[in-house]
Amino acid sequence: MKYTATDIEGVWILEPRLFADPRGYFMETYRKEDFDSHIGHAVDFIQDNQSKSSLGVLRGLHYQRGEFSQAKLVRVITGRVVDVAVDLRLGSPTFGRHVAVELSEENNRQLFIPRGFAHGFQVLSETAVFTYKVDNVYAPQAERSIRYDDPELGIAWPITDPERVLLSEKDLNRAVSFAEAEKF
Repeated sequence: MKYTATDIEGVWILEPRLFADPRGYFMETYRKEDFDSHIGHAVDFIQDNQSKSSLGVLRGLHYQRGEFSQAKLVRVITGRVVDVAVDLRLGSPTFGRHVAVELSEENNRQLFIPRGFAHGFQVLSETAVFTYKVDNVYAPQAERSIRYDDPELGIAWPITDPERVLLSEKDLNRAVSFAEAEKF
């Protein structure tokens, strides 16, 4: 596994080694000891989640606050997305900045997002199957959402036409601006 630090401390790109032959391929996507040693601290993932979405779907920018904050290790099994992590850590030198990485079934990249970040992704293929490990359970009372198109964040989403961006009711009507969002 290749680990690459991003411009934001704590956010990592992981690229598994692919072993391919005429039968198909094999890759190791996670090994705790290796992961913890590269990240620099132990992460206890307790749950795996998976979603399937169609072209233009934008999920995010989501986070859980307080004791329910979550670290995530995300990847795409089928399709292609742009994945975004926004630093909400007060006092961080990269507070308010974001990392955007394309994840796809072709590049097999994964993105590790530590606690203290808002997270979202936009589907760039006809469909995408997205999976992620989390280190804390979902707590609806602690869930928050920041507007994906907040100009203060300056995220260059690939699909910008409002007619083609598909949002949940929650993200469309209850997401707040970055300025209004609770920080860590």
